[in-house]
Amino acid sequence: MTETKPKYDATNPKGVGRRKTLKNLLVASVASPMVLTSYKARAAIQLTVRDPGGPYVKAMNEAFYKPFNEAMKGEIVVTGVISQHEPTALIKSMVESKTYTWDIAGGFSIASTNALLSGPGYLEKLEIDDDPEVQEIPARFRNPYLLGYEVFTCVLAYRTDVYPKTAPAPTGGWKDLWDTARIPGVRSLRKDAFYTIEQAIMAAGIPADQVYAYLAKNGFDPAFKSLDKIRKGINIWWTGAAQTSQLLATGEVDMVPTFNARAQDAIDGGAPVAISWNQGLWTYAGMAIIKGGPHVEACRKFVRFCANAERQATLAKYIAVGPTNPNAFKHIEAKRAAVLATDPTNFGQSLQFDADFWGKEKDRGTERFNQWILG
Repeated sequence: MTETKPKYDATNPKGVGRRKTLKNLLVASVASPMVLTSYKARAAIQLTVRDPGGPYVKAMNEAFYKPFNEAMKGEIVVTGVISQHEPTALIKSMVESKTYTWDIAGGFSIASTNALLSGPGYLEKLEIDDDPEVQEIPARFRNPYLLGYEVFTCVLAYRTDVYPKTAPAPTGGWKDLWDTARIPGVRSLRKDAFYTIEQAIMAAGIPADQVYAYLAKNGFDPAFKSLDKIRKGINIWWTGAAQTSQLLATGEVDMVPTFNARAQDAIDGGAPVAISWNQGLWTYAGMAIIKGGPHVEACRKFVRFCANAERQATLAKYIAVGPTNPNAFKHIEAKRAAVLATDPTNFGQSLQFDADFWGKEKDRGTERFNQWILG
């Protein structure tokens, strides 16, 4: 095998010394419990995988990193590094400067994938479609650059102690979130154009299956007219999904759009919280290989591993994300399956988040949303 140069921090294009690099890697390994030191010392190839952090730390380790490292027996070792935000800018910097902080972007959304593929392209083709386990995953959950291993849905979560079944509980879609007169309560909304724009359109009465066609024809103006109607009714604007679990658990908010796994965290913790799947927005995330990295073939081995049904079932055990491999449900208890995004009942109530639309409109939509927030 060819010996490769040590990785450098992409935020320092001029590079850093070997001593500082080793120090940085040591700090990263202490910060993340996902490093498996038993194999690392003798590993022929070491891969760094970005993941979203929070509850994913243990979930990714148990589902993917630990079993892969054991299977490779020191030939390849993967280490997880936490990155809680969409890392498109950082990936572009890595590729352009050829200084790689990560080899693989894990937990990478299809919308971000499409954004990176515009222009010169910053991701490697996976070239793993001949793998039988990859073929078990439906085409809607993968593409030549991204293997989806999880599906999650942006849902409306609410406190059942505030909205018991005898009251007008917010289960009728996004109109309920907007209806502050009929359904009073403390509300929170995501401080981001993604999902929020779609929710505003559906709250205005546009059917779920017409949302993106409507946006394509009419632009963003109708969404912001709808948002104007609820601006004064929003008590908290959330910026990180983990924040919503805490807001629900402590009762700081009564209803909030959030990802189903984050709402489930609050439910599993004993909070009186329920989920409305009606008009939810589902998307998938997975593994993408950063273009031009030093270990592309080794990365492909790891990405293939993430297609395995049992591995995805293990992930769902620790965090409530729907597996993309339908055979994973053979290894998931019925009670747990019922709270996952790819459970047929939940999935059938949800709208697919249009990654192609946002791949083209991300910058324009984000800029418009940020101006609206300030104005």
